Amino acid sequence: MSQKKVRHILGLSGGKDSTALAYFMRQNYPDLEIEYFFCDTHKELQETYDYLNRIEARLQIKINYLESERGFDHWMDVYGGVLPSPQVRWCTKQMKIIPLEKWVGDDEVISYIAIRADENRDGHISTKPNITPKFPFKEHGKTKADILALLEESGLGLPDYYRWRSRSGCYFCFFQRKYEWVMLAQEHPDLFQKAVDYEQNHRDGRTYTWTQGETLLELLERKEQIIADHEKAMARQVQEKNNQSLSDILASVLDDEDEALPCLACHL
Repeated sequence: MSQKKVRHILGLSGGKDSTALAYFMRQNYPDLEIEYFFCDTHKELQETYDYLNRIEARLQIKINYLESERGFDHWMDVYGGVLPSPQVRWCTKQMKIIPLEKWVGDDEVISYIAIRADENRDGHISTKPNITPKFPFKEHGKTKADILALLEESGLGLPDYYRWRSRSGCYFCFFQRKYEWVMLAQEHPDLFQKAVDYEQNHRDGRTYTWTQGETLLELLERKEQIIADHEKAMARQVQEKNNQSLSDILASVLDDEDEALPCLACHL
């Protein structure tokens, strides 16, 4: 009896690290038959879909779009109207992990994960015994500078949302910082309003917020101060680290505002 074939998979988030890993694997392991996937919540920025299309065209790969059998609104009803949060990440479970594990099934799988050598985290490690994680960037000692060089070499560059946002993920991701929420209102006012609607529309009258301690409308009232504080922080970073790219400086400033680890199944 022939040995069962091992599948090789690589998840794309629409962010810089997973994109760089896809290019790295194509360049260094061209004989591997890698299956690329994206867990689609249907709550992504249009810029994310545009970037994924660019990846497919540039790397000549096919991305499998995985999705939950039921949408976000259904699952929010199941969880009693509770918005996802750092403490209750039901969106990750229902809309990312379960669709992925269903797609994998019982096949023996090697999952390539885009955690860099300069990061102290492991990403989502599936509890399914048939899924084996591998970390090529860690194995090859690739750091953030290497990832940016790979993206430049590939011709892919960074997704457009990196002008104002440092992480991929849903437009209402609860890991967004105050400045990112303000910029969402400026860049995509329709999506910001939808996020506001999720806060306000609860049949039992309860109040849930995307950010701790205030609603999005309350946050937006402080828009000018949030932008001013952000610009001051950016100016300080530019003076201190004038050899860094603006996207790196943006990420550094936002990390100083909020050091919470992002949802590792979404943001790579």
